[in-house]
Amino acid sequence: MAKKSRSTQTSASRTEGEVGPRQPCPCGSGKRYKACHGAAGGAAPTFVARPFEGMPAECDVIALRELVPAATAPLTLKAGGPNVRLATLLPGAAPAMVRDSGDIWLGLQVQHSYGNPARDLGAVLEAALATEEAGIVGLMSAPGDGPSIQDLISDTSLDITVHDGFEYWIDDIPERDASMEAALEQANGGVMPTSRLTSVEAAYWTNVGTKEHLRWVMPHPEDQLLDALARLHAAGQDSVADGSRFVGMFRAHGLLAPVWDLPVGTGAEVLEEPAARFASDLAEALQGGDLSAAERSARAGLANRQVTIR
Repeated sequence: MAKKSRSTQTSASRTEGEVGPRQPCPCGSGKRYKACHGAAGGAAPTFVARPFEGMPAECDVIALRELVPAATAPLTLKAGGPNVRLATLLPGAAPAMVRDSGDIWLGLQVQHSYGNPARDLGAVLEAALATEEAGIVGLMSAPGDGPSIQDLISDTSLDITVHDGFEYWIDDIPERDASMEAALEQANGGVMPTSRLTSVEAAYWTNVGTKEHLRWVMPHPEDQLLDALARLHAAGQDSVADGSRFVGMFRAHGLLAPVWDLPVGTGAEVLEEPAARFASDLAEALQGGDLSAAERSARAGLANRQVTIR
């Protein structure tokens, strides 16, 4: 009884909407709040639920940060300046690199997390622009208020290139030594074959060895998308290839990424037409009204097959 009383008192004294220390951290890390953004040592960084909203190709940027091993895209600065290259991963998971040419490379897959990755990218880009010497540029602490990456770049579509490996790390170095080649070979050993579909936006096929997947980041509000996916699932319209199986969704940076398992040997090319057809069916399903009993049951099942990765 004593434990129950203390627990009730703690909950009652908490401000409405405040996260309790033993509750899951809202950043999606999977840790308790007290062990993550609520840990002692200063004010917790501000968590932004949809940090890349308003950025060109928001869904693709999320995929590059969370799902794709090796890809790059050029960025154009609003204020002009050096060439900027956005990359999934840089050597050593560096946040940014200023190259000998003066070009700036920005990494999406990094080790720090201050609650708003778009602001982190903006701060790193600002630091790189202010750096006169070539080398690595990083963040040692939360950057505070300031522009996010989408505030600093032009509002144009991204020209994304998916690579077979990390050769882009040294594609501006004319003479490569043995240590560079060895490091590159080691890094490439962990790259899973990946392709971006051309018939739809932000859909990526990948081969993980024992099976293949299609992972597709979608821009729709979560509740609306779940309703639409439930309608398609109940109607048997959620296949993207012969033998494919809709297995669930990732939740990342405020958006959902549905995932399909594919038979080994499917490949990316055969997915183009059925993916485009699925996109058309989804657009129609997004306009539907109240769910039927079968659709509500399908929705409940889908909601239980979500994994938050950020």
